[in-house]
Amino acid sequence: MPVASVAALRTAGGSGRRRGAGSPQVGLNGGRFLMMQRRELVTKAGIALAVSCSMATSPASANGSAQGLEILPFKPDGYNFWTWRGRRIHYVEQGAGRPIVLIHGFGASAFHWRYNIPELAKKYKVYAIDLLGFGWSEKALVDYEATIWMDQVSDFLREIVKEPAVLVGNSLGGFTTLFTATEVPELVRGVVLLNSAGQFADPDKPAAAPAAEEGEEGSPLSRFVVKPLKEAFQRVVLGFLFWQSKQPARVEKVLRSVYIDPSNVDEYLVGSITAPTADPNAGEVYYRLMSRFMSNQSRYTLDRLLGKLACPLLLLWGDLDPWVGPAKAARIQEF
Repeated sequence: MPVASVAALRTAGGSGRRRGAGSPQVGLNGGRFLMMQRRELVTKAGIALAVSCSMATSPASANGSAQGLEILPFKPDGYNFWTWRGRRIHYVEQGAGRPIVLIHGFGASAFHWRYNIPELAKKYKVYAIDLLGFGWSEKALVDYEATIWMDQVSDFLREIVKEPAVLVGNSLGGFTTLFTATEVPELVRGVVLLNSAGQFADPDKPAAAPAAEEGEEGSPLSRFVVKPLKEAFQRVVLGFLFWQSKQPARVEKVLRSVYIDPSNVDEYLVGSITAPTADPNAGEVYYRLMSRFMSNQSRYTLDRLLGKLACPLLLLWGDLDPWVGPAKAARIQEF
């Protein structure tokens, strides 16, 4: 597995601001790839909402550009839709050439690649997909776990892209790209991780823990008392957190606290996060994601996925990320 590791951009001229259009870029198959950052918004209860932001450092002007970068027009009704297993999936498609598929992070959408899509589309066929339950894709009431997004991306490659592609993932999208590349290697030419989610296995955690959990599930006390009380408590707490996460003022405040350049926090960005929360099923999807998927992440570790990865891997990591620093990137490279 060839691995290329690229150091994150340093601050320019001591100003404390990241470089934008004039900063170094990363070559990708002869083209140029705009570096991105990942940020996680953590509530007081410790629940993380990952967001992506472009490296442009000036606010969008009236003509929709930042430091000369073209921006993807925001469409309240979305761009393209694909029916997958009876579910409506949103995606953006631009450009021509070899395909690149962009996969967003937790709580984000295709619109978070707003500066990258037009730039990459100058040389590539670019797709940006909304994972099931996120963005403009359907808020399906299903059991969410890692395999569902892996299956979704795999089928997207088969049915929409129709040829091997480079997968680019941020946060949860990064984990999904790794999982997809290991399960359907014939469809993936390479993987790019931008401050990716995922964790390494804990050597001190007993391997039999899941089995013990299943045994407890079968006891009458657990089924009729403990489990219902636990679920009721989770619903109250997560319901409040979801209500907080859909308030524009709250979203803007947290974004400004984690963006290196808060001028990127505009109506476009805030709207792309809050608009999907208006869906009638959004609250239930949030509950299922936080109570089930987030608690089962240890089932699919980076050790397992990296050990099976056969295609080239490019690591991009923002060294000023306040939540997930470049230490994980170094460990991935060592592995």
